[in-house]
Amino acid sequence: MLIAIPDVLDGEGVARLRGLIDGAEWVDGNATSGPQSALAKRNAQLPEGSPAAREAGGMVLDALARSPLFIAAALPLKVFPPLFNRYAGGDAFGLHVDNAIRIQRGSDFRIRSDLSATLFLSDPDSYDGGELVIEEQFGEQRVKLPAGHMVVYPASSLHRVTPVTRGTRVASFFWIQSMVRDDGARRILFELDQSVQDIAGRDGQDDPTTIRLTGVYHNLLRRWAEA
Repeated sequence: MLIAIPDVLDGEGVARLRGLIDGAEWVDGNATSGPQSALAKRNAQLPEGSPAAREAGGMVLDALARSPLFIAAALPLKVFPPLFNRYAGGDAFGLHVDNAIRIQRGSDFRIRSDLSATLFLSDPDSYDGGELVIEEQFGEQRVKLPAGHMVVYPASSLHRVTPVTRGTRVASFFWIQSMVRDDGARRILFELDQSVQDIAGRDGQDDPTTIRLTGVYHNLLRRWAEA
């Protein structure tokens, strides 16, 4: 399931985060690449664990915790500490698939990467190229969202970033281990959750249909979740 999540950060939040990271030291993006990705990747990245990356990552995590749509779509169990990358001057990331297991450097923290996420931090009019291209069952999905908006998609997907030919594309990227490993089951739960919210908004939380469907949702989550 691929889903765009708007307004994870508002304009003020994007400006604060960019003010924190833009002046920091950036390094070769292959610092966190696996063998396959290293052959395809050409960008810059904030060093993992640097003071700027940790503070900015905390801002992103706080924003995710305030996003009901993210929680409903991802059902997060663990979130990898957000990382930050920058593309300019023809930088690109060729076709690849993300590692199944992500390990935080210098710690025993690790996750199974069920979902990948990109939080856009640049106005799309400020750069040319830089689309995130995700290969799905029914063809390519090209994603280039406003600053502060995020896309979440299966980490098992082949994907790439097209060359940035003008300006600079800045983003945060990270991975999520979901309570529900199976993407199809997550999709069912998400669609059911959104339907329950629609009915509750129309008929009220105490409507018998709302109550019954809420029970169905939680019983399915209880059946499928690993927590």
